Formats: sequence, C-alpha cells, structure tokens
Amino acid sequence: MRQAGRSRHKHKRPLKLVPPPRMKQPEDLTAREQEILLLIWSGFKNKEIGQELRISVKTVEAHRANMMKKMRVSNTAHLLRTAIQGGLLKVG
Repeated sequence: MRQAGRSRHKHKRPLKLVPPPRMKQPEDLTAREQEILLLIWSGFKNKEIGQELRISVKTVEAHRANMMKKMRVSNTAHLLRTAIQGGLLKVG
C-alpha cells in the first residue's frame, strides 16, 4: 500500500545546473566597434558611417553584425539599450 503524494521511485535524478548566459562586457568590443556604436547612437546611417570612417558600407555592416552577436541582440534599438545599460554609451 502506497501513501498519497509519495513517489514509487526512491532515487531522484540530480538537477543539471546550467550557468546563465554571460553578459558581454564593454571591453569585448573593439575600438572600431565602439567608434561605430557611437556613430550609430549619433544617428548616422551605415553609408554615412562608412564615409566618415573611410570604410565600405559592407565593413560597417560587418562591424554592426559583430557587435550585435557579441551583445546577443537582434536589432539596433536593443543594441543601443544594451550599450547604455553596459556603460558603453552615456545618455545626456
């Protein structure tokens, strides 16, 4: 006869503890990525950033994609918000 609420199995599997994803820190961005981030924050478009830094639009897009991957975000708004929260950008 079993008591209510008790499991038939005496052995429980141990829980696997997985650490939370590591948040990227500002030092993970290269100097060039930080420069491009500041220009994005200032409202520059990719073409304008390329002209300002004398690099191709494709290179700007690659830097932007790398930043987004490093910071684990999927759009520019989230990139900027994460940069502000991480201390990369100062508001005001």
